[in-house]
Amino acid sequence: MNKTQLIDAIASKSGLTKVDSKKAYEALVSAIIEELKKGEKVALLGFGSFSVGIRSERTGRNPQSGAPIKIPAKKTVKFKAGADLAL
Repeated sequence: MNKTQLIDAIASKSGLTKVDSKKAYEALVSAIIEELKKGEKVALLGFGSFSVGIRSERTGRNPQSGAPIKIPAKKTVKFKAGADLAL
């Protein structure tokens, strides 16, 4: 399912127009991104939770030369599925 299909599904299940569904989708995604940028956790009860994790610095290899390179530490987004999402 892509973004357009998701917006269509939101519109059909909620009774909203596609324009309003697109606004709701964009507002949700924007709110989640803003909170994650602040370092906060976002929990959607029954669906799952998003959090910020830190991947530590590590050594990798250049695939062309095989020379070791340092891969810097960086922040990543983690998702943990909720109980209702179990397939």
